[in-house]
Amino acid sequence: MSFVVADLTGDRTEQYRQLIAQAEALVAGETDRIANAANLAALVFHALPDVNWVGFYFYDGRELVVGPFQGKPACVRIALGKGVCGTAAQTRTTQLVPDVHAFEGHIACDADTRSEIVVPLVRDDALIGVFDLDSPRPGRFDEVDRAGLESIAEIFFTAN
Repeated sequence: MSFVVADLTGDRTEQYRQLIAQAEALVAGETDRIANAANLAALVFHALPDVNWVGFYFYDGRELVVGPFQGKPACVRIALGKGVCGTAAQTRTTQLVPDVHAFEGHIACDADTRSEIVVPLVRDDALIGVFDLDSPRPGRFDEVDRAGLESIAEIFFTAN
C-alpha cells in the first residue's frame, strides 16, 4: 500500500480537517496499536510545519515508555508528573506549552525544542499514554492545534 501525505491547504482549521481525513484513511481497517501509532506519528510529522518531534509514549503501569515517533532519539522513560509528558499523563489534560524553558521540570530530550503540546491518551478512565509534539519555534502550538491533535488522538482510539 502506498500512502501520499497530501499538502494541506486553506486556513489552519481547514488544514486540520484535511489532516484528520488523512489520519482516518491511514488507520482504516488496521487495529494494531503500534502500527497505527507509527503511521500517525509519521503522517503528522510530515504534514505539519515547524515540528521537530512527533510521537507516542505508552503507559506501562508505572511510567511512560517511548513508542513510535519521528524525530531525534528521545527520552525512553518518563515518570508520571515529570516534564510536559508526565504532567499530561498525571493530570489527564492536554498540556500546551509555548516556552518549554518556562515549564517547571521540563525534560530536555532535544535541546532544539522550544514549545510543546501533549495530548493524554485516556480510554474508559484508563491511562494509555500520551501523544507528544515538539517544535523548535516558541509559541508554535495554539488552541487550533489542541483541537486538531485531540481529534487525531481520538482517531487513534477509534481504530484500536
